Order: sequence, then structure tokens, then C-alpha cells
Amino acid sequence: MKVAVFSSKPYDQAHLNAINNGQHELTFFEPHLDEQTAALSQGFDAVCCFVNDTLSAPVIDTLAANNVKLIAMRCAGFNNVDLTQSEQHGITVTRVPEYSPYAVAEHAVALSLCLNRNLHRAHNRVRENDYSLHGLLGFDMHGKTVGVIGTGKIGLAFIRIMLGFGCKVICHDPFPNPEVEQTDARYVPLEQIWAESDILSLHCPLLPSTRHIINSNSLHQMKQGVMLINTSRGALIDTRAVIDALKTGKVGYLGLDVYEEEADLFFEDNSNKILYDDTFARLQTFNNVMITGHQAFFTEEALSAIADVTIKNISGFEANDLETICVVKAN
Repeated sequence: MKVAVFSSKPYDQAHLNAINNGQHELTFFEPHLDEQTAALSQGFDAVCCFVNDTLSAPVIDTLAANNVKLIAMRCAGFNNVDLTQSEQHGITVTRVPEYSPYAVAEHAVALSLCLNRNLHRAHNRVRENDYSLHGLLGFDMHGKTVGVIGTGKIGLAFIRIMLGFGCKVICHDPFPNPEVEQTDARYVPLEQIWAESDILSLHCPLLPSTRHIINSNSLHQMKQGVMLINTSRGALIDTRAVIDALKTGKVGYLGLDVYEEEADLFFEDNSNKILYDDTFARLQTFNNVMITGHQAFFTEEALSAIADVTIKNISGFEANDLETICVVKAN
């Protein structure tokens, strides 16, 4: 198949080409797929897209007009795809439901450890020949209550790590994971998560029911100085509400690998540009906030797995073997 790969970086090209090994004709485009770039799909059978590509109804209309039959997402999330419009045009959508749950879970743990022990601040001090310890006081993770929202494979991996630290883990998911139930973690109502968590980590998908699950009301119910970690989807958090909570000390630590309006920021080198997002700029003023640019997934194992499943999805579609590939359908 002829495949247009959007939002492609050198590491995407290397891993996809290695797995593809000449099976399909891959053409790489660095720009995001959106209304302006959708015309580039002319002459291709499929498009391969990532988290910040825009697959809205107008974009899908253009893809359909160009006879594109497959949208192969090389990520787990698909909230940026208009599935209803895709189905109306007979365009199949596939995704990579899992790649390395350990990569994301370990990054969430890394954010929590760095924030707790102020490693980002300590690193900068030592580089300036300042070895003072004031302002760097942390706490023992052992014995703390960790709340986890979303207990799929990533949530499960995170839970196991935190249990290994000697934490008490409470979690919430409308669909309990039997593997979680076999650990010492306990499922509890959301209200208990808000009230008891010293550390709260988000591992749920972005759905209408989870959009802004962290908001002024839920924040009000949390402990003073709670640590909040989000490596899932940016819009799980009402950013302005969290900024208000940072100002009052309700949120004592904030670790983000995702951001509501990240599409025009993350995965790009904007070092020579003015930052026009005032909300994101405000986040960066807090010394108890650590932000990484959607890199939680970014391990060698994860990139290889993403490429492998993506190519298998494309090959399975070409062979009309839809039962063996990861098809996404509208509800």
C-alpha cells in the first residue's frame, strides 16, 4: 500500500522503515495532518497519523475525496479522530492499543520522584556551584497514599511500582482490572480518591466523562499540598483550575507530560519563537511544576512496538484480514 506518514520525525522514519522492510511504500511528511495539509493525501491508499494530527470531519472528507481507505494511528489514543465521519465514508481506523505500558508508568514515577526530591532544582544549583539544601526538602514515598485513576495496562504497571515503594494504593476505574484486584491496591469511589491521596496519577483515556475530571470541584476535595501527575491526556485537567490550586498551595506538586493545548507546542523545536500561550507560560513560572513534552512513551522498546503494530495493521487491512488488526469504531 502507498502510505502517507504525517507528523513524522527521524525516529519515526527509522523504526517504521526497519519494521516495514519494503512491504509498503511509505512517504514521510513532517507537518501535522490538518485541513491545510490533507491535500497531500492525494494518491495514497492510507494515512498514518499521531496524537496531534487533526482528523476532523473536513479533513476526513478530503481524505475520502482522495480515495484514502485507511487511517492508521500509531498511538493508543483516537480522540482526535471523527470516527462517525470515517465510518460514513467507509474509511477504516486502526490504532496501537498498547506498546510499552512500562515506559509511561516509569515516566510517571520519574516525575513524582523528581518533584518530591526537587531534583530539577538541585541539578541547576549544582551546575551553579550552589550546594545548599534549603528549599529541597522532600518526603518518604513509603507509607504515602497513592490514588490512581485508570487501571489498564499502564495504570497496573504504575500501581505495581508504587506498591513496591511501600505505598498504600487506592484506585478507580469503571471497569475494574482483575490483575489489579490480585494486588494490594483497592478500588474505591472517586470521592475517596480525592480525599485520601497524597499523590494522584492519571492513567485514564480522554472521554466526555473524563474531560476535566480534575477541576475546581475535585481539587477542592483534595488534601492540601497534593501531588498531581498526568501522563495520559492533557484535557483530563482543567489547567486554569490547577493554576489557581497551585497559587493557594492546594496542589503542592504538578508533573505533566501532556497539556490541553499541546498540539502547537509539543514535538517541535520552538526555541526561537515567542510563546503565545499565556496559560502554559504561567505554568512554567512555578518551581513545583515539572513539564515534559509528551515523552513518556519515548523508549526504544515502545517505538519498536508502535512501528510493529502499525505495519501489521496496514498489512492486515490490505489483506482484508480485519479480525487480526486493531480497528476502532464509533460507539
